[in-house]
Amino acid sequence: MNTFVPVLDCVVSSWGDWSECDTACGSGSMVRSRTVLQAATHGGRHCPSLVQRRACQAHHGCTEDSDVPLREETAMILPGVLSVSRHSNDTVDIRKNLRLRNPDDPESNSHREYCVQFEVLKVSKACHTDSDYKALREGNTICVMCEAAALKRDLKWRCSGHGVSGHSTRFYALVAPHCHGKWIRAKDTLDKRSDCCTNPDFIFV
Repeated sequence: MNTFVPVLDCVVSSWGDWSECDTACGSGSMVRSRTVLQAATHGGRHCPSLVQRRACQAHHGCTEDSDVPLREETAMILPGVLSVSRHSNDTVDIRKNLRLRNPDDPESNSHREYCVQFEVLKVSKACHTDSDYKALREGNTICVMCEAAALKRDLKWRCSGHGVSGHSTRFYALVAPHCHGKWIRAKDTLDKRSDCCTNPDFIFV
């Protein structure tokens, strides 16, 4: 007499809550898990993954002099030609609303302007199709200017995304969809009277 042996698939619980980020300063990971409620038997479907991980960022544990937050900033950039247009034609200035958000008169902070040189490490194909971003080629060294209108008081009068020497950071082209990549700061910040600032490739937003 044959005895019927049921085939049972594995049954798992719902996912638990995500854990806290495993770092207090910088990039880390979070974990969540689930448990086996019923093991598979007699050729039943095996259990799926019981653990999931995802990336996370945390800054609450960073010291005041830590450069970790700077490394995780993404620079927003516009073509350098707009550096001239913002002075010559305010009615078409794409950055006009930046000045409206800045409670300080940008011109009064012009002495704080500076430039940064970057070596382009990686760039998306979308950058190649826009002539305003043709300077973004892997291996190229480019100059990006931080104008008074883009200075952030809460960042101690610097532009967001200006990078950290020796570490790669990300950039994103504001008016060119899907144009983005990575670069590394080549030098310390340069004075606005430097050759780099005379004719910058791009400006920070």
